Amino acid sequence: MSWEEELFALFDDLEQQAEALYDAERDAELADRSRAEYHHVSLASRLMASVGQEVTLDLLGVGVVAGTLERVGSGWCLLRGPAQDWVVRAAAVAALHGASDRSVPEVAWSPLTKLGLGSALRRVADAGERCVLHLVDGGRHDVVLRRVGADFVEARVGADRTVLVAFEALAAVQSRD
Repeated sequence: MSWEEELFALFDDLEQQAEALYDAERDAELADRSRAEYHHVSLASRLMASVGQEVTLDLLGVGVVAGTLERVGSGWCLLRGPAQDWVVRAAAVAALHGASDRSVPEVAWSPLTKLGLGSALRRVADAGERCVLHLVDGGRHDVVLRRVGADFVEARVGADRTVLVAFEALAAVQSRD
């Protein structure tokens, strides 16, 4: 082998070593950036990516609820179960099982998904169906929703009684019919 070939072989070897060092450094940097950027991922964005999937939610004051995640909105989600539907206040979700590994950031959500819990509860009230209001403290009310305010829901209990429930106290609304 001539001295020129040896020199080119040495340069090739050095170049490959430099490339390997760069790749190792880049992989570490990407992993570090990935960990650092994950703080931008919200539970709502993971829920949004899980629409259409079977999930299980552990709800404060309710326990475990399972079904197909049908819709996600601002501060709530709709879970379609085998026997009934659940409108769940996102703040009452203690744990989520079966979520997608992906996330969908809020900037990519459609304008309809920006509708809040009040909008979802107005649809339940408009339907006039019986439902159960589950509270985060474990309480519950068998009701028919009548009206929805800015931060509470008004419901008829029995034939002649009305109860007002603050959104903050609400964990989920379970359909009955």
